Amino acid sequence: MVTVRETPVAKTISASSGGFAVIAESIEIDSTERVELVDLTDTVMAFVRRSGVKEGLLSLCSMHTTCTVFTNESQKALDADMRAFLEDVVDHGRYYRHNDPTHSDCDRRNAD
Repeated sequence: MVTVRETPVAKTISASSGGFAVIAESIEIDSTERVELVDLTDTVMAFVRRSGVKEGLLSLCSMHTTCTVFTNESQKALDADMRAFLEDVVDHGRYYRHNDPTHSDCDRRNAD
């Protein structure tokens, strides 16, 4: 069962008060692999340029439980190492209560 918002989050929102401005934008990523690393550098930098903000803070977060955001250099060998590490740490074949219908109502079997 997938939870869907009755009212979707707006693609772009903004608010300002005095010299303080908040500009938010949603980025949608369609993944095709069980473990996938997506470099968002160009997407995030394009947002910063569009925002017109010259000084400030940027906060990037995931709104999905099976996704995470981390900062690192992008290099093919490093990406392969990170994928291998994640596969080792979170074993796909291991028993997870979240996947067991006697313990959970989630039918996606995505605990890992």
